[in-house]
Amino acid sequence: MGRGESSLRQEGRKVAIFTTASLPWMTGTAVNPLLRAAYLAKQTDLQVTLVVPWLARAEQRKVFPGNLSFSKAQEQEQWVRQWVEKRTQHSANFKIIFYAGHYDPAFMSIFPVGDLPSYLPDSEADVAILEEPEHLTWFHHGTRWTDKFNHVVGIIHTNYLDYARRNAPAAAVIVVRQATRRLTNIHCHKVIKLSDAVQAFPRSTTEFVHGVPRPFLERGDAMAEPPQPGAGTATRQRFSAGAYFLGKGIWGKGYTELLDLLTEHKKSSEAALNFEIFGSGEDMPDIKAKAEAEGLDVTFHDGVDHLDERLKPFRVFVNPSTSDVVATTSAEALAMGKWVICAEHPSNAFFKRFDTCLIYKDAEEFSLHLQYAQSNDPTPLSLDQRWQLTWECATERFLNASSVNRWPGPLTSLRNSFDWRIINTGTGLAWVRHAIGAGRNTHKTPDDVDAFDPSTIDARRPKRHFTIDTRFEEAAALHESLGYPRPRAI
Repeated sequence: MGRGESSLRQEGRKVAIFTTASLPWMTGTAVNPLLRAAYLAKQTDLQVTLVVPWLARAEQRKVFPGNLSFSKAQEQEQWVRQWVEKRTQHSANFKIIFYAGHYDPAFMSIFPVGDLPSYLPDSEADVAILEEPEHLTWFHHGTRWTDKFNHVVGIIHTNYLDYARRNAPAAAVIVVRQATRRLTNIHCHKVIKLSDAVQAFPRSTTEFVHGVPRPFLERGDAMAEPPQPGAGTATRQRFSAGAYFLGKGIWGKGYTELLDLLTEHKKSSEAALNFEIFGSGEDMPDIKAKAEAEGLDVTFHDGVDHLDERLKPFRVFVNPSTSDVVATTSAEALAMGKWVICAEHPSNAFFKRFDTCLIYKDAEEFSLHLQYAQSNDPTPLSLDQRWQLTWECATERFLNASSVNRWPGPLTSLRNSFDWRIINTGTGLAWVRHAIGAGRNTHKTPDDVDAFDPSTIDARRPKRHFTIDTRFEEAAALHESLGYPRPRAI
């Protein structure tokens, strides 16, 4: 294809969406790409394929809720299709391909095994949407994405720099920043940032291209209906519960900020708190222990779907996270007619336009917002606000934002090609993969995804780690908490 404008609105385009997680793991990089595929297939004539990781049963149990597991990828595909059709209320008219993945507990993430672009036949390779392009390319060895696809767009979901700042030495932050920028430049023609909470990228634009499925909006519509005659205090009873938080049970999802804010609120307010948290994850035991140590009146529950009936009566959704690029859960809560209390931060810029979003700048303002929201019902969304939250509107934003009319120049292309040859050579060496944390035996594409055995992967980190960061004790504690040897300071 020529170097003129390339748009997904052009006839005959084939779009493959590659992502780093799959349902039933209820994480954003599983849910949002799935819904993107569903609405693109519904609203356009595009030939849409969703490419997601397959985990062996032993690893499924580490991330899937409720002891769910599948013996074949076909079984999981059927489960995924049933979920998305129920959530969107229309047929899932797109193809699903599984690639072999392995779950790395140190990163708490799934990484591809083998040459990910090769899982898609060459005859179907036209447009690639890389959900988390940095994540998909950190350890990638094989085909360069822009060599196989005519049009490659990366969507930045996760603020990995924030995770690095919280959990790793200062030198690691520099490495993450530079590697992320370099790899996306090599593999993407364009980058879409969901918000400006993330670092700068070449040839990027900022646009919130996620939406909220219809069931959330329908619940909000129902909660906005006036009380029936003779219902008495029914208006107040629309929301009979107080405030809650829903998020994956790891510190980086806002739990540090949340517990700090609730602790300050406890000091400044005499009113009962009765706060509830819904989440499952590796850090949840420590999170519970911290809440108990602070004497917080917090009730913990396992993670649930945001449409779970148990969440329906809650009036206030609190989301203090500043690590999210944009929090899907905040959009869902707004759609359901709830108050949303969140921090003054670029990740929340999209939500400022909504009357029911209360932005705080400090703990004092948070406490004032929480007291107000717990004692007042939110006003219903306007028709325009409701439309902006829909996946239909988000899909239109995505189609506009994904167009490419500014391609890498000759010098950039030459440098990217040169850099990729060096990187690809390195990531093809077992000892290099072991040293950078990718694990040995992870660069070869398995012949049979269903039969892939993760026990063949040696994903252990090198026995010695070095750090010059002044926060050595914090970094050392992180390594030890993950089961690795204590780093040696130099």
